[in-house]
Amino acid sequence: MKNQKQAMLYGLGTVLLWSTVATAFKLALRDLAPVQMLLIAVAASVLVMAIILMLQGRWHLVFSLSRQQYVQSIGMGLINPCLYYFFLFGAFDRLPAQEAQPLNYTWALVLAYLSVPFLGQRLRRLDIIAGLVCYAGVVVIATRGAVTSLSFEDPIGVSLALGSTVIWASYWIIATRDTRDPVVGLFLNFLFGLPVIAVICWWTEGLDFALGTSLAAALYVGVFEMGIAFVLWSYAMKKAENTSKVSNLIFISPFLSLVFIYFILGEHILYSTYIGLVLIMAGLWLQQRRVKAREEALVDGG
Repeated sequence: MKNQKQAMLYGLGTVLLWSTVATAFKLALRDLAPVQMLLIAVAASVLVMAIILMLQGRWHLVFSLSRQQYVQSIGMGLINPCLYYFFLFGAFDRLPAQEAQPLNYTWALVLAYLSVPFLGQRLRRLDIIAGLVCYAGVVVIATRGAVTSLSFEDPIGVSLALGSTVIWASYWIIATRDTRDPVVGLFLNFLFGLPVIAVICWWTEGLDFALGTSLAAALYVGVFEMGIAFVLWSYAMKKAENTSKVSNLIFISPFLSLVFIYFILGEHILYSTYIGLVLIMAGLWLQQRRVKAREEALVDGG
């Protein structure tokens, strides 16, 4: 049954978890290579999602899919978690958290643009304006305020962060044709992606993980960012009477994240980060308005 109050609570819980992960990423990457962190996090996430499916009485769904859906799980697992998190953790390994985190939020805009050729959606003037505003914020953050020089502090890190948005948006476009149960689908994607990550980790960095804060942070990422947060958000969407109100909670996350980055990581937050983040959020808000207007038009037309 729909319950907007419960939906908002689930949404707020998700946003709180998402707000902590940039800090957890950096803590994990202090002593772990990105691929080592990914292996630990994905393994933890697979275990958590398996437990969730068992507690919900839906474990049998894991074994009730068609051969084509299992093949689909392998393909999607190579995209997420493998390719997406290789890029994302690589970006966080090279950039300060206050820079990598806002850049990653531009995936929603990339999704809108990729939906034009792949889903047949129309590109409107508001989408273009939103993109200009959003990517102006990207330039401000990536140049640390030196906009006129266009001198990027770490072009590889910025490229990895922006590349992750393309991969993540592509994943969700492919997911529009996914008929599997969302949690079952994510569980299988991660389960099939795990051996690939394990082999790459063993071949490149080794499987020797020191006990300590970094290991705990990687486990936290797997349990909460990759596991519980996804389930909470799916509950929020199912319970919502008004999905746009729940979706708007996302805009709290990057600003709250800066609080954790400042107090836990001790990063000095640059003015360029604030300015760039405001521009990115403004661009995403404009894009959200366009989506909301389209949804209202469909309701009125129906």
